[in-house]
Amino acid sequence: MTTIAMWSGPRNISTAMMYSFANRHDCTVWDEPFYAHYLSATGIRHPVGDEVIAAGETDYATVVKKCLAKPGGTTPVFYQKHMTHHMLPGQDWRWCLAVSNIFLIRAPERVLASYAAKRQDVSLADIGFERQLELFNMVADHLGHAPIVVDCDDILSNPADSLKALCETGGIGFDPAMLSWLPGPKPYDGVWAKHWYNAVWNSTGFADPGTGYPALGGNLARIAGLARPIYDTLRPHRLRIDATTTPAN
Repeated sequence: MTTIAMWSGPRNISTAMMYSFANRHDCTVWDEPFYAHYLSATGIRHPVGDEVIAAGETDYATVVKKCLAKPGGTTPVFYQKHMTHHMLPGQDWRWCLAVSNIFLIRAPERVLASYAAKRQDVSLADIGFERQLELFNMVADHLGHAPIVVDCDDILSNPADSLKALCETGGIGFDPAMLSWLPGPKPYDGVWAKHWYNAVWNSTGFADPGTGYPALGGNLARIAGLARPIYDTLRPHRLRIDATTTPAN
C-alpha cells in the first residue's frame, strides 16, 4: 500500500486534489484527519466548528494510528489531505516519516484572497505557511533530499502533464480519471464542506489559474509579505513537468 500525505494550507486547491485522487480506481481518501483535534486542542472558532469536533476524532494519537493503518477496503493507494496548521507545536510529527509526503504550495496572495472570502479574521498561522516549511525541513532532513513539492499554478495550468509527473515521481501510475470529477458533494467530504467547498462542488475539473496576483491591502498585504519568503523558499523545489523523475532543485 502507498500512503500519501498531501500537506498544504487552506485554499490551496487541496480539495480539488483530493477529488482528483478519489476519482482513481485504486484510491481511498481521507479529508483533513486532524481538523477536529486542532479545533478541540486550540479552542479556535471556525465556521461549523462544533460540528467538526462532534463528527471527528479529537485525540491526536488515535488519529496518528489511523493515518498509519491500512484503510478499509482493498485499494492500494491511501490519500490523506492534511492541513499543515493542524500540526501543533509540541506534538511528535515524526509519524509522517513513515508515509510518502507531498507538499502542495500556492502563492500567498492567492491563498489570502480566497481565505478572506470565507473567514473574516485571518493570521499567518491560519494559512499554514510556517508549519509547512517546518514539516518540509523535517522530511528533507530525514530523506537527505527535498521531498516532492507541487505548485498549484503548475497543476492548474497543465493538469494532465503535472499529475502524470506527480504520479510518476510518487511511484504510482497515472489514471486519466484524475483529470475530472462529477459536480456536487462527495461522500468522503468532511462536515465542514458545506461552508468551504461550494466552489469545488460546482467544478468538474481543474480551472486555469489566470495571470497576476489579486490586490491585497491592510492586514492581508502584511500577512502576504510574511508568507512570501516561505513560498519563495519552497518553490525552487517544485516538481517541473519537463523533469518528471526528480523534484526541481
